[in-house]
Amino acid sequence: MKSEPVRIPVHQNFFQRVLSLPPLIRFGSILLLAALVWFGWTKISGTGSAKTQYLTATATRDTLVVSVTASGSVSSANSADVTTQTSGVVSKVYVKNGDTVKSGDKIAEVDLDMDGKQRSTQALASYQSAQNALANAQAALYSTQSTMFTKWNNFVNLATNTTYQNGDGSPNTSNRQLTQFSTTNDDWLAAEALYKNQQSAVTQAQTALSSSWASYQKSSPTIYAPISGTISGLSFQVGSVLTAQTSSTGNSTSQRIANIKTSATPTAVVAINEVDVPKIKVGNKATLTMDAFPNQTFTGKIVSIDTTGTVSSGVTTYSAYIVFDAAPDGVYPNMAVDATIITAVKDNVILVPNSAVQTSGTQTTVRIMKNGKVTPVNVTVGASDSADTEIVSGVNEGDTVVTSAITTGATSGSSTGTSPFSAIGGNRGGAVRVIGGR
Repeated sequence: MKSEPVRIPVHQNFFQRVLSLPPLIRFGSILLLAALVWFGWTKISGTGSAKTQYLTATATRDTLVVSVTASGSVSSANSADVTTQTSGVVSKVYVKNGDTVKSGDKIAEVDLDMDGKQRSTQALASYQSAQNALANAQAALYSTQSTMFTKWNNFVNLATNTTYQNGDGSPNTSNRQLTQFSTTNDDWLAAEALYKNQQSAVTQAQTALSSSWASYQKSSPTIYAPISGTISGLSFQVGSVLTAQTSSTGNSTSQRIANIKTSATPTAVVAINEVDVPKIKVGNKATLTMDAFPNQTFTGKIVSIDTTGTVSSGVTTYSAYIVFDAAPDGVYPNMAVDATIITAVKDNVILVPNSAVQTSGTQTTVRIMKNGKVTPVNVTVGASDSADTEIVSGVNEGDTVVTSAITTGATSGSSTGTSPFSAIGGNRGGAVRVIGGR
């Protein structure tokens, strides 16, 4: 009898061949086979279902604080520099850092060098000339005043005689048209005008004297405090040399030797962009932070807005001035400041995260989830901040609103929708809801 050949099933033959391969090739073949099986399974099993994941939040009734942020620096409005045009060697110093001085107090004495003596002498001569000019102006004022009174007396005597005044004291209008009366009246009016002009001349001479005295103080051997306050930044001592400073045109310029800070509260100047400047008003409250005080937050309010604006590199900004409510020692001019200006505070309003609000054209909607079903509703919105939006109508307190959705595609395995990480806003708690479907 002829024997039949033994038939080995195909799958057994395949596995035997795989097992007979070298170990490294056998391991790679098994991985490739597993990948092919997984791919086929996902293609088959994924065609029947698709799932949508919703990230939600709860509409709450809360307070909305609307604000504008800006940066700037501390102004020098509460301080002034002590300057001088004097040159020479410091011989006496009357103050030290931290001392309180009054306007006009002596700061230091200087032994002038030759250039310093020349400038001081010239300034003194100008001051003395201004003194003489004032004295002459005052003497002329007395003369014009005397002349005015004489002319007035002549006019009164003429106007009250019987030729120009009736018996009942009323003016004789016909006779007052005579040349004698008109001339006497004009003499008095002219004298009065000269007197008033001379009064203005005296005022001008007084101003010139004050100006020349200020110039002399800047070049005199004595350095004075320009305002009252606290001394800081004193940059010299006895024996220090002060050198004359000149501008590019050769004129003498002042050099800074100290600073005087007043008791006024510091002011911050911040730059507001043209989009935000219409939102802020004088009196708006603000919070301020400073790099110099990393663990402190200060408060203040807007006291002025410069609506002229400044253009730099095509960008327009407007300066807003914020006065600190209180500030510690150590807040100095030009320190960096970041400000949050509160433009509106709305109490007891319905709030939802900004990501829950969708706008198409002029229509604004919010998707509400109820009993597992998502329904878009038309809403009226109010103010908003960086995290939340006020809902005027269309959403009630406690409603569950959709902030984003992720739909898992059945065929490709990819997802569509807004990233859930962008949907978390403010203090509104989020939750993920999964709804299956095709």
